Amino acid sequence: MAAIVKRGILGKKVGMTRVFQEDGDAVACTVVEAGPCTVLQRKTAADEGYDAIQIGYEEKREKLVTQPMQGHFKKSGGTNFRHVREIRLYEAGDDTPAVGDKITCDIFAEGDFVDVIATMKGRGFTGVIKRHKFKTLKESHGAHFFYRHAGSIGSRKPQHTLPGTRMGGQHGNTRTTVQNLKILRVDAERGLLYVKGAMPGPNGGLVLIREAKKKAKKS
Repeated sequence: MAAIVKRGILGKKVGMTRVFQEDGDAVACTVVEAGPCTVLQRKTAADEGYDAIQIGYEEKREKLVTQPMQGHFKKSGGTNFRHVREIRLYEAGDDTPAVGDKITCDIFAEGDFVDVIATMKGRGFTGVIKRHKFKTLKESHGAHFFYRHAGSIGSRKPQHTLPGTRMGGQHGNTRTTVQNLKILRVDAERGLLYVKGAMPGPNGGLVLIREAKKKAKKS
């Protein structure tokens, strides 16, 4: 029986473009330079309690790597990596990648649905209008310059602001997941994935592309 593996790969966001469909429609998509990644470790249910593979992406100078991590990287060939992530597996089998194997973008095919995980751009300190999509007050009839304020933050009792009240503050620079994005094209020769729609993060930012959880459950 073939193993049910949740596929995943690391890459860099290149930018946005558009792809023309057979019927002539232009679809906006994001280009990702995916892989190649190296399998650094295999985790099994017998030893760690779950099945997973650890992958490394983008080489790094030995001078910038600690000695414990150098010893860890030597087990998979000796190449030092800048980014290390873990991909959970539904079930390990004979076709599960072994330590030292290379993972490229051809693990995905056109029409697959994926989840994209990245760190969104930091917007700094923003107010409730931009951060939480609050509506503004009227800009007339005595509002003066308070039309972008949050308004009331609580009642007279319990005489303190309740935890979780939405206010202004740090916006962005957080780990974000966008689910169920469709792969429009796979360019295995150049290692590029064309993913429909937008994804978080700046151009050149690190992204983790994995098999869609919700679509996989439905299928």
